[in-house]
Amino acid sequence: MNAHAGLPAISVDALRVGLYVHLDLGWMSHPFALSHFKIASDDQIATIRGLGLKTVRWNEALSDPAPSSTSAPKQAEGQPTGPMPPQPVAAPVLSQAQAQRAALDRDRAALAVCEQQFTEATVALRDIHDRLIETPDQAREAAVALTSALLDKMLGEHELCIRLLGEPGGDRHMAHALNVGIVSLLMGRSFGWGAKEMADLGLGAMLHDVGKLELPERVRQRDEHFTAAENRFYEEHVARGVVQARRMGLSAGALLVIGQHHEMADKSGFPLKLGSERMTPAARIVALVNRYDRLCNPSRPHLALTPHEAVSLLFAQYQNKFDTSILGAFVKMMGVYPPGSVVQLTDERLGIVVSVNSARPLKPRVQVYQPGRAGEDMLVLDLEEVSGLGIRRSLKPQSLPRPALQALAPRTRVAYYFEAVLPPRELAA
Repeated sequence: MNAHAGLPAISVDALRVGLYVHLDLGWMSHPFALSHFKIASDDQIATIRGLGLKTVRWNEALSDPAPSSTSAPKQAEGQPTGPMPPQPVAAPVLSQAQAQRAALDRDRAALAVCEQQFTEATVALRDIHDRLIETPDQAREAAVALTSALLDKMLGEHELCIRLLGEPGGDRHMAHALNVGIVSLLMGRSFGWGAKEMADLGLGAMLHDVGKLELPERVRQRDEHFTAAENRFYEEHVARGVVQARRMGLSAGALLVIGQHHEMADKSGFPLKLGSERMTPAARIVALVNRYDRLCNPSRPHLALTPHEAVSLLFAQYQNKFDTSILGAFVKMMGVYPPGSVVQLTDERLGIVVSVNSARPLKPRVQVYQPGRAGEDMLVLDLEEVSGLGIRRSLKPQSLPRPALQALAPRTRVAYYFEAVLPPRELAA
């Protein structure tokens, strides 16, 4: 967010279509998909003015030139009679090294925005849970606001990129809830669901474990060493969640997601062993996404699967437990190698998948191991733009050579967020 702090400010009264602006607001404080974008309509100008800002920052190099005034006097050749309109700034010719550095800087800035928004959302979720017991109405209003903020940025014609975040800190329960909420909403978007269906899906997904508030920490995630009594206690979180959802006054659609998120297509789930035909479509999505996230982020980190391993396991061993059309759509959206997968490319290089275009996931973006470089300094390749290069296979992190393992630093906890897929010129922002 600080990468653009040196840009000049402009009064909101002087905004026009074609200016590339940056809003210094938290992601929940405005309805736009990103905090930086080119103004495309007078409606967007009105929205910005309605945010209460006096000025915004703008990027002249990425803005369209101001149109010439039709009333301006004609100028004699070589003799301008008034201020010249802003002229397009020619892009400098960069060396390959400079271009790579610019791309890395853009990627770092975009990742920082996603991580900030994810953190703000987890804080908002924690606040919702903290309010729930004493002020359930306030908790509902905050949950609806959070869901609406996500939908404002997610819905629309633009394609979305699903992004792997850095190691998430803070509350792992809230990180799980947000992971499930975001991926579930992306699934609903892929099905073309309407605003009401999406709102119910988002509320139910982010609050699916709200019944665990009353459980001791040690039984909030099922463990293979649980006694029969502990298993029963754990399974009670579904019924407790329904009670809390009713106290909050959630919609029937959201309430059913909370009540059915542990049901299974083959009737092996709980608490009612419903089977797929009696589950709502939203609950079928959340049941699958919840299971995927638990495979990637178990309570015991040493049992974690890579995202590719988790997808493979869902197909190989759990296919009968989930709606086949939803499982197929999930893989189609996330890809065979979801963000976080450690891979070997067809040219033998090693890397980690950092993002996928949810509409075209077969060619993800991969951070490539380069000896002598680490972390943010490593090259990120967009396989959509590199002819003849693809992914050969998935690897276990432990199989990487030690230098590659230290440089790529595969996440022990996987967190996802989303961002708009921008046209090439706007990527320079």
